[in-house]
Amino acid sequence: MSTVTVTAQPLGSEAERTDQRDSYRARRSSSATGLSLSNRETPQSLSTLTRQQLDDQGLRTVNDAMAAAPGVTVEKVETDRTYFTARGFDIENFQLNGTGLPFTNGSLWGDVDTIVYDHIDVLRGANGLLTGDGMPSATVNFVTKKPTVAPKASVGVSVGSRHARRLEGDASGALNADGSVRGRIVGATDDRDGHLDRNHKSLNTLYTALEVDLGPRTTLSLSWLEQESKAKGPLWGALPTTYSDGTATQYDSSTSTAADWTWWNNKERRLSAELSHELGDGWRVNSVLSHRGQRTDSELLYVFGSPVAGSNTGLYAYPSAFKGSYKQEMASVQASGPFSLAGRQHELSMGLNWGRESAKEASAYADYSGSAYTALNVDLANWDGSFTKPEFGDATDGSDFQTHRLGAFAAARFNVADSLKLITGARLMRLNSDGENYGVAHHYSTTRATPYVGAVWSLTPELSAYGSYTTIFKPQTQVNAQLQVLTPASGHNTEVGLKSELLARKLELRAALFRTQLKGLANAGTWSSTLLKTVYEGEDADSQGVELEAVGRLGGGVEVSASYTHQDITNAQGEDTRTFVPRDMAKAGLRYQATDRLSTTAAVRWQSRIYRDDSGARTSQSAYALLDLGLQYQINQNWRAGGQLRNVTNQRYLNSLYWSQAYYGAPRSGELTVHYTF
Repeated sequence: MSTVTVTAQPLGSEAERTDQRDSYRARRSSSATGLSLSNRETPQSLSTLTRQQLDDQGLRTVNDAMAAAPGVTVEKVETDRTYFTARGFDIENFQLNGTGLPFTNGSLWGDVDTIVYDHIDVLRGANGLLTGDGMPSATVNFVTKKPTVAPKASVGVSVGSRHARRLEGDASGALNADGSVRGRIVGATDDRDGHLDRNHKSLNTLYTALEVDLGPRTTLSLSWLEQESKAKGPLWGALPTTYSDGTATQYDSSTSTAADWTWWNNKERRLSAELSHELGDGWRVNSVLSHRGQRTDSELLYVFGSPVAGSNTGLYAYPSAFKGSYKQEMASVQASGPFSLAGRQHELSMGLNWGRESAKEASAYADYSGSAYTALNVDLANWDGSFTKPEFGDATDGSDFQTHRLGAFAAARFNVADSLKLITGARLMRLNSDGENYGVAHHYSTTRATPYVGAVWSLTPELSAYGSYTTIFKPQTQVNAQLQVLTPASGHNTEVGLKSELLARKLELRAALFRTQLKGLANAGTWSSTLLKTVYEGEDADSQGVELEAVGRLGGGVEVSASYTHQDITNAQGEDTRTFVPRDMAKAGLRYQATDRLSTTAAVRWQSRIYRDDSGARTSQSAYALLDLGLQYQINQNWRAGGQLRNVTNQRYLNSLYWSQAYYGAPRSGELTVHYTF
């Protein structure tokens, strides 16, 4: 008999690319365990936004993509600051090609373009093996486009509502005769007005990648990604949600608290080098070095208080100039491959990870007779943004801290029986942090081990059952009313479910039951007008629920990605907590290939009621749904035209109640696009 070799391919390998057309399904992923597995072989909830789905639904920014991801809520607290949640908790682990560290400040600043990504994996629950620290919510892995041997190139131009203008391009191919050197360059420039008064955004992205076959078994990959997000008239904070008498405020969807001189720029650069080598007998070793640098610079106005209805009183202005510089260096070595035990072949993945991050921030404030804020004396409903820009002077507050991470992990997939696969592993992580964060010591040192166990049982050729368990912990930077840093939160994630493949394995159905528990997690926080900062308390939270998902081809030219999530989130007393997170969500994306040239798309997102209690007043957002429609027509082999209509019903809604302030989502808008493929 001939010998069959099974190779566990690393993330980003050819088997995991989704750079083909007409697919809402990914082939394989190693985002969960470090082993390249199909979705049915992965004992956790894993969803993939493919390049096809990103293009079909016009998901041009990370916020757009996350809004379409199963089980994820996008908390747009400001125009240029966004939090994400899954299973009731914040998502902080965002990776690029499987490498990354949690957000330094827990949120995404500015916009990020999706043009450079081949697909986006969203692993829900704790990622105890590959991450170790962070929230047991989800890990989002952005997998970049890779160079190809075959030449390909395209350009696209878009125009739309609110003076939207966009230009994008993508070119790839071999750079020598035998294809051993390959390159790719992707770029986009996007410029548009926001739907808020005085708000304008521009986003520029450039990505280059080079692959060099150093030998028949060795490949060197280099990449450079640079993106810059600029905003005029951005929000710092948002609209007050209640008047001084406790009744709900009512503003136009375009109302803003930004002064006419405000601005906020964010710039990010990522450099990466990856060396992959085939050792033989199915074993592969992968080494990665990466650098991420971010800079932010802004002059902003924060408006707070409770306005008196029908008057110009009750609000206060708090201007500030802010600068920040953040660096992350990461290195990892991972080996994976098969091994034999008890007459069966199994798989093993193991690795070492090192990370270092630093943050330097400086804030300067105005001086109003010894106070950093003053009365605003305007009615926001009729305000044109006029407010005298102060002299900020030298920075009087800031932060300067560093964090080091060192981790090791090992995971084995045991072929217990033809129908039963057992995945076990653990991660050992050591974290050290020193420095100061706005007058508070940013110091902790801890070593934690996070075990992982999962099993997949093939009940029939089309149906599998699975279960998994892992723990996680999260260092915290929030402070309490005594300006003491909260102790790290700890938790675990348990999940069981079913996964099936139907219609000749073109359609996947998935169902999961999960329970996620955290102890000592910082609550939503309250603003202290005395300390001029948000203060927090640690609380226990328990999230449990169900997730249903269908993805793939239904037949008759219909491709679908649909999901439903129900979750209950309670504190130690069994009371509802984190009520800004919807308890029920449903999302669906659909493409119908009407003819060889014409296709239509539809996307709907629905969420249940959310609310927030603050200082005795309740702010709520009723359940609502958003509908987007699209159309694409292949004119000929080279030309393709299309259009997107967003928020078709012109639904009015608050973006988020994550904070005690909120602003309204974008009303109906449209965009037309023309693509030319060379």
